[in-house]
Amino acid sequence: MTACAIEPSAEHEDGEGAAPAGCALSADGRYGARLASAGDAWFPERWTLDGPEPYAVPLPRNQPEEPGTEVQPMGDGRVLIHRRVAGRHAFSLLYPTGPGTGELPLGAVECPDDGARLRLLPPAPGGEKAYALAVGPRSTSVWLVAGGAFGPERVAELPGRGSGGVWLDRVGRLLALDRETGGRTKAVVVDLERGGAWSPLLQIAADSDDRLLLADQDSGLLIVRSDAPSPGQGRLGWGVLGSTLPVRFPQCLQLRDCSVTPFAIQPGQVLTPESCAVALRIDGPAGSWVGVWRPAERRMHHLPAPEGWLTGTGLWTEDGVLRLPYATEAVPCGVARVRPPAPELPETATTPPPPEPDPTAPHPGPEPTAPLAGGPGSSAPHPDPGAAPRPDPGSAAPLPERFDDRPASPPAPAATRPVPLREAPLGRLVTN
Repeated sequence: MTACAIEPSAEHEDGEGAAPAGCALSADGRYGARLASAGDAWFPERWTLDGPEPYAVPLPRNQPEEPGTEVQPMGDGRVLIHRRVAGRHAFSLLYPTGPGTGELPLGAVECPDDGARLRLLPPAPGGEKAYALAVGPRSTSVWLVAGGAFGPERVAELPGRGSGGVWLDRVGRLLALDRETGGRTKAVVVDLERGGAWSPLLQIAADSDDRLLLADQDSGLLIVRSDAPSPGQGRLGWGVLGSTLPVRFPQCLQLRDCSVTPFAIQPGQVLTPESCAVALRIDGPAGSWVGVWRPAERRMHHLPAPEGWLTGTGLWTEDGVLRLPYATEAVPCGVARVRPPAPELPETATTPPPPEPDPTAPHPGPEPTAPLAGGPGSSAPHPDPGAAPRPDPGSAAPLPERFDDRPASPPAPAATRPVPLREAPLGRLVTN
């Protein structure tokens, strides 16, 4: 399973105006956690999702929680809670103890700067550790807040203001962040096992804002948001890590007067990233609903969200079923199972299918182009595959062409060696 992406904090630090997700899911999809309400009182609630039927366990303490309190499930079923207490960020693990709730304090992080923000990062693979992102005026720190030996520990620091947060591997070592410096935002990768060394991940154009929103460890599919094809207006695009093909920005993902936010990628499509189904949260004047799109298709399927959907939360099974958690008065803990339309067959010259009308889609017109940094006409240097990498104390080792350390199957013969996505060649950047 692929868990949902956790949206940035309520300040909407990605600049796209998407509200936070209604629930946090563990990386393996077994558990969920949210802040539930009973009248005016808020309390943590754990959801168990890997059984025949989902069920919720309330975890109230002696007093109600503040509305901005963060919760996150761990791999063993305990719930990490992040509270703001007297200018400090305190962390504890909650767990059920018969009729009550047990609490294991983990420590606190001081934030002396009033302008600093701290929030939990998405659940790490494995479920044994949890991390938080502290953003100050000039630098960003990554803190290990659960799973360490001596309480919260700062494990990485990089210049600039960080946002986002996407895990790139299966062991919780490589973390992608969106780093803003000099008025531009670029995705970088932080190696948490090399002292927080970091290196660039996305640079579609020198003067563009390039953010990474989702990544799938099986196929290498990346979902990005960049204003490279239309300066000043962020557009959703996709690419494949290690591919020589450029990033593409499908027109069908641009909906007029709507905010479109991807939250889950179908796992298990190891050799066919173009066939991965991507679930998107769509917020418009009529409310919120679910979109499903595959890179191989030139259309988006629009599906109604279940009543009480924990908006922006969901996960895929490998066989293409989208699971959407919801809560209503009649069903306080439920999961809707949605099977979207099957992938379309390739178009033929004799029987082309008619396009699906979409009243919210922008009017057709010539699609913009945006050259990638490092392509023809760019002053960026081209990599030399035969040269040894130069040491750089501020950067990590080159991003691997696979997300995990498992041995890969014997590769098929290829004419060219795959290069990192940021070094993809110029050409055909924007497609349908």
